[in-house]
Parts: sequence; C-alpha cells; structure tokens
Amino acid sequence: MKKLPPEARPSSPLPSGGVSFRCYLIPLLVVLLIAYMSSCSKKEEFNGVLYDKPAENFCLTGWSGSEKELCLGDFKGKVILLFFGYTRCPDVCPQSLQVLSEAFNELTPEERKMVRVIFVSLDSERDTPEYTQRYVEFFNENFIGLAGSREELRRISKSYKIFFKKVDITPHGGYLIDHTALIYLIDKGGKLKLLYPVTRQKPQLITQDIKRLL
Repeated sequence: MKKLPPEARPSSPLPSGGVSFRCYLIPLLVVLLIAYMSSCSKKEEFNGVLYDKPAENFCLTGWSGSEKELCLGDFKGKVILLFFGYTRCPDVCPQSLQVLSEAFNELTPEERKMVRVIFVSLDSERDTPEYTQRYVEFFNENFIGLAGSREELRRISKSYKIFFKKVDITPHGGYLIDHTALIYLIDKGGKLKLLYPVTRQKPQLITQDIKRLL
C-alpha cells in the first residue's frame, strides 16, 4: 500500500475509533438478522454472511481524467466488492481497503478481469470524484472511487442499510463520520450475495468466496 498524501490524513488528532458502534449497531444488526434468516434455508457454504437479495442499482460520479457517471449496473456480469466510507477515515476504511486490495491481488490476472472493487464516499462535502479516485488508487490502482451529493447518498444508504452521520465536529469545521463498515459482495447476476462485517474481513476468506462465484 502506498503512503497516503497529507491531505488524505486527518488534519488534527482524532479520538480512537472512527466508527461508533453506538450509532450504527442497530442498523447493522438488522442487516445481519435478515442475512441470517436468509441463510437458514440455504446449503451454500461461504465465508461471508449469506444475504442473497437483489442489489439495487445506483449511479454516482466517478473520475477517469474527467468526471463521468458510473452505475452499479454497468458492471453486471462481474463480481463486485462494494464498500462505503470516506477518504479522511482514520481507521476502518483504510483497513478494509487494504483487506480488499490483498484479496484482489490473490486472484489470477484472468480472475481480476472479472472483479470490480468499488469504494463509495459518504463525505459529500469534502470528497470530490477526482479526490476519491486518487484515494482508492493508493490502495490498488484497479479500484474504482465514486462520489455523489448528500441526497444521492441518502437514497443509496436506505437501499443498502448504511448508517452515516457527522460526529466530533471541531470549531474549525473538521469532523469524522460514523458509518456502517460492511463489505458487500455482489455476484455476476447482480445479486447482493454476501456481507462481511469487520470480524470476517480477511483477505483469504474473501478471495475464496470470489473464486466460488466466478
């Protein structure tokens, strides 16, 4: 992993834990309960938590030399790993992106062609499409970064049961964002197949699941 540029790091000392369990525990438990109920009738064996629901399509703004609209549906036919975070996240986001990079790199070159890793920024005020793309490329040059307006993110967060909220706002306008820290795995048919809470975010486990779905 490359060293992050100064502007991508927190500008002041941060309290430990960028993700507050007190705020997103209930939405997370609801998602995992639904996933557990779905998995009870399934015989498939995966390392992630089986969810097996359609992944709702959404469109946000990406960057490839200039801004362009990218939709989740554009990648149908490929396995997608999806994570929601923000570039100034002090802990869980870089940790999860590093896990995803290691999992991606364990695939063969041919397998990588069939996989997309997408990072959606929840920080509509500070993360532009270009800045978000630059950030994810520090972890892996193949990753895709997307950004959007607060309204777009609110709509998407409802579909994917993502909680996010500004916290620890400083007098100078700095802040952290509490947010749900799940990795989503979407299969080639566009189904949200698996969820990875922090405790299951291990590169080898994710790679094994990707290979099963290719």
